[in-house]
Amino acid sequence: MIQWASRIYVSDNLKKKKDKTIDSISNRRITSDIYCIAFASQPDNLFDIIEANELLFPHYQKIDIRIIGLAKGKDEATNLAHDMLMEIYDKTGEFDVRRYFL
Repeated sequence: MIQWASRIYVSDNLKKKKDKTIDSISNRRITSDIYCIAFASQPDNLFDIIEANELLFPHYQKIDIRIIGLAKGKDEATNLAHDMLMEIYDKTGEFDVRRYFL
């Protein structure tokens, strides 16, 4: 099940389409070149970067995914994840992503 963070980070090229993109993902519609940044599924990782259409697979309906960022394209998703990590580190002095967002 997809859960959305109360504050979603969005890449510059997606800001104008943020609400439409969230609606498309929530309603299981196909998107084009949209990537989601979510809490890591493995404890040793910081984030998962998932192509939005991958969330249509049945596996993702059985697990909880909290999306905290959206980007247009994989490069923007990587850059956004970097910016998010730097913000977390600047504010907390560590890389505890879950604690920062929860």
